[in-house]
Amino acid sequence: MSSDSAHKVSFRTVEVSDPRWERDGLRHVTVKSAALGQRADLSLFVCPEVVGLTAVPLVILLHGVYGSHWAWALKGGAHETAARLIAEGAIPPMVLAMPSDGLWGDGSGYLTHPEQDFERWMVAEVPVAAAYGAPCLSDQSPLFIAGLSMGGFAALRLAGKYPKRFRAASAHSAATHFEQLLGVTEEAEARFGVRKEDHSVLDALMKSPEELPPFRFDCGTEDWLIEPNRQLHEALSLAGVEHGYEEHPGAHDWLYWERHLEDSLRFFGSVLRR
Repeated sequence: MSSDSAHKVSFRTVEVSDPRWERDGLRHVTVKSAALGQRADLSLFVCPEVVGLTAVPLVILLHGVYGSHWAWALKGGAHETAARLIAEGAIPPMVLAMPSDGLWGDGSGYLTHPEQDFERWMVAEVPVAAAYGAPCLSDQSPLFIAGLSMGGFAALRLAGKYPKRFRAASAHSAATHFEQLLGVTEEAEARFGVRKEDHSVLDALMKSPEELPPFRFDCGTEDWLIEPNRQLHEALSLAGVEHGYEEHPGAHDWLYWERHLEDSLRFFGSVLRR
């Protein structure tokens, strides 16, 4: 995540927005991703409180289908939520990294495809790319991951697959199985070319349950994914896997995600205080 680690993850080109034109702590980075074989974008929220600090926590926020790197900020006001909580002292200063999923089809699923590795983009490259726009990040920065819908699917699955990579994980209105993504994307399953072992959030979380970082997830009671979320919660509870689960009034929409991002950020803050 520091400039030193850029030698381990190499980008042929890096473009960072000019601070003269940035607003509200939002910064933008474009890199040539080796994992994707193309350029890829991420938006950052870098608050003034991080100036002079090192090893600042990094929160990766993953968008859903049809979205891109700007969605969390410009549809959900994520930067304003984080700024308010930091100013109130409810959470410590932290950087938000809001990457594109790679812009494959209606949504890549943040999965490994035959010719592009959207999973590696997220796990290995995004933290390094974020450090180009936020010098307060380093290899010692605690790394958190959260997402909504398709991004929630990825956040929970990646926390299960790489439990030592993330300090904690959170998801809102998460898809819990790859098949649910197929119901809202135009691309056929064969085009994804995804390995069967990467289809299920539950399978990922049960791979090494004793190593899992703290994680939680929530869903709206009017959300079309409420039953899969309830089933995931029940299966984890029956298996004795510690986790947090909440239901709130709301549907599968930005009104819900804008409201409940605060739950993720407060959760991450509580993990840092442990």
